[in-house]
Amino acid sequence: MKSFLDLASSDRNLVAAAVEALAVPPATFFDEARSAELTQAEHDRLAATLPALSTIEVVRTASEASIGNGLVVAVWNAERLKYHAPSVELIRQSGADILLLTEADLGTARAGNRHTIADLARDLGMSYAFGVEFVELGLGDSREREWHKDETNAVGFHGNALLSRLPLLDAVLIHLDDCGTWWTDAKDGQGRIGGRMAIAAKIETAFGPILAVSVHLESKTDIADRAMQTKRLIAAVEKLADGLPVVLGGDFNTNILPAGSREPEAHEPLFGLLAEAGYNWETTNDFTVTQRTRPDGTPQPPFARLDWLFTRGLSASDAVTVAAVDADGAAISDHELIKAHFSGL
Repeated sequence: MKSFLDLASSDRNLVAAAVEALAVPPATFFDEARSAELTQAEHDRLAATLPALSTIEVVRTASEASIGNGLVVAVWNAERLKYHAPSVELIRQSGADILLLTEADLGTARAGNRHTIADLARDLGMSYAFGVEFVELGLGDSREREWHKDETNAVGFHGNALLSRLPLLDAVLIHLDDCGTWWTDAKDGQGRIGGRMAIAAKIETAFGPILAVSVHLESKTDIADRAMQTKRLIAAVEKLADGLPVVLGGDFNTNILPAGSREPEAHEPLFGLLAEAGYNWETTNDFTVTQRTRPDGTPQPPFARLDWLFTRGLSASDAVTVAAVDADGAAISDHELIKAHFSGL
């Protein structure tokens, strides 16, 4: 079986160079970027100067090799991971052995200029792999720009992660698009450099190694583009898994699905692609909606199920959607957490 580094050397969609800490862009980079033209060529030129977009931060602390005959995998879009203490409690209560997490910040004003993943992993006693999806040139969306208008990002990284309390072996970042959408279409003032991606890692379990994958598909797109990103995901995972069982999950942004639909393949081609590749979703999801309204009153219904778990080569049961709220019932993300129990076939 080839190492992820070997596979990445011949596939431009894979990034396997691991570092203990991602390189912070110099202040001059942001000055240059804010005055650059919003063209694909300028995006690509600027992106090529950022080492953080061609490396993955991997910190291994967990070493518990055996947890019995099964494990719990959870998926959560944490919407910046702004609320540390209630997020720790939510994940702890979920019993997650592996967490597939999207939308986490490193050094942004909206998340307290913290390394949200490092803080979370530390307090949960988990190893992690974290990759940068976007370098934020500003403070975020229109709400965040107003809330934090007198603040400054210390770094400006926004990305996805995989956390595990089991031994985390090789890790890799998978590019799911050609990047630049949030740069060339920055009319709303939310300029970003980067593109959608997934984080994959081999993890040692009591029933042997598996490949776990944390996925985030584009939100500013349609069913055809989501299918294209899913094709790229499937192709990359085929190389990386090399016959290992797979569990993949994340925010697939399936925003056209009718609430409660148990036939998502009738609306979203990506499900047909995953079925053709041997993946199951019937036993890994409870099919309820995964969006919720935040304390500021947004977003409003109707809601859809955006977040999904898929598996191949593993048995799944006890799928459930868990409310992402704090002890007072206030939302800590606009996405719920989902989870399921997995074991070997």
